[in-house]
Amino acid sequence: MSAVTPPTDSVTDVVVVGGGLAGIAAAIRLAERGRAVRLLERRTRLGGQASSLEHTGLVADTGQHIFLRCYHAYRALLDRMGASDLVELQDRLDITVLLSGGRRARLRRGQLPAPWHVVPALARYAGLSPTERVRALLAGQVLRQVDPDNPASDQQTLGGWLRDHHQSARTVRRLWGLIAVAALNLHPDQGSLALAARVFQTGLFDGRSNGDIGIARVPLNELHAASANRLLDRLGVAVTTRSHVQRIEPDAQGFVLRTSRGDLVSNQVVLATPHGPAAQLIPPGACPGSERWAELGSSAIVNCHFVLDRPVLDVSFAAAPETTMQWIFDRTQTVALDQGQYLVSSVSDADRLYAIPGRQLCRQQWDELQALLPAARQAQIVDSFVTREPRATFRQRAGTATLRPTSSTLLPGLALAGAWTATGWPDTMEGAVRSGQAAGDVLTMEHHRTDSHANPRILTGGSTW
Repeated sequence: MSAVTPPTDSVTDVVVVGGGLAGIAAAIRLAERGRAVRLLERRTRLGGQASSLEHTGLVADTGQHIFLRCYHAYRALLDRMGASDLVELQDRLDITVLLSGGRRARLRRGQLPAPWHVVPALARYAGLSPTERVRALLAGQVLRQVDPDNPASDQQTLGGWLRDHHQSARTVRRLWGLIAVAALNLHPDQGSLALAARVFQTGLFDGRSNGDIGIARVPLNELHAASANRLLDRLGVAVTTRSHVQRIEPDAQGFVLRTSRGDLVSNQVVLATPHGPAAQLIPPGACPGSERWAELGSSAIVNCHFVLDRPVLDVSFAAAPETTMQWIFDRTQTVALDQGQYLVSSVSDADRLYAIPGRQLCRQQWDELQALLPAARQAQIVDSFVTREPRATFRQRAGTATLRPTSSTLLPGLALAGAWTATGWPDTMEGAVRSGQAAGDVLTMEHHRTDSHANPRILTGGSTW
């Protein structure tokens, strides 16, 4: 991590509030354009939701954050941070699906040009009957025509749309929901059709290789926080952690930020926090509709971690769509475990599981693992624990598009960033990076319209930084 640089009493050019991927992307964008940037983060490290924690000597990710080949902004950020070699990307989309009784099915894309590359994948998918496969292909052709930017699409749920297009409950569970629940962190019966269409069109139909899955080879703190700190340090960005911003107040020439470590004056501000804190921090009148941001709500993600005495899963990850686990990842190499196997389940739309005691939830999921993986019946659990993200994403239900603000605000010099803003994407790492870059672009354009020779403003009075 780069050294924490304390602010001075002089005015700061740009302050970025929030050190998640959105804030990191905004700070990099602005610094690369010659701006003097300070990044404030209330936690002890950067990375936001996509981070890690330590548990009895194990560095465990709080959530399993996969990405797709079509995440161009996110992948470009990794490349800029020198972290591209810390992830691995499939040669082609290939998902093992675990079914009851130890049976398996496989979703593996073909080599035909898009969108025909999905035909062999579905034709060979043993998780559905022949009739269900044909109906899924027909529904996919219609889904390609849904306009994700049409407000009417956002008013519909994916689940309702799928039923209207003759998709069985099993097809929803084993195919559409397998992807949509992970992407939207919500059941198809609540999830926005517009956001789901964006996922399937961009990630599956628009390009043959778009849906190839990528995953970190190292803990997320190393991938995001450490890599970001090195780049930000080279760019001259001052990073201050353990800094809680309490208020943002506009003044005649810029902004005063009241923080837990004193006051800070800035010409421009990027507010890159989740929507809850953003609603509390944004100055009155800066963004019409901010009083409704609470309606975006939140959806939880829960992970069960199992350290086993022997390997039981022979693929990097697998879907388990008819269990509470949903997805299972082998993270043995990620944490450099020298014996046994380290598996992590990832449960999206997990509000219903959030209050279940960790020991009980691990016991339930271990029973499910033994039913799916015959090798697990001979294994012993060395350690198990649960990580919970109560507000992992906003609740991406139908009708939320009208609640998501753009990067611009009515206050010149103040921009918004975060995967919850109007990126056109679901609440993903790609959306977060795009939002930060968009906020940087907004402030860059505004900066070019102002008098670059204005006298600097000096903060008077004592500072506790």
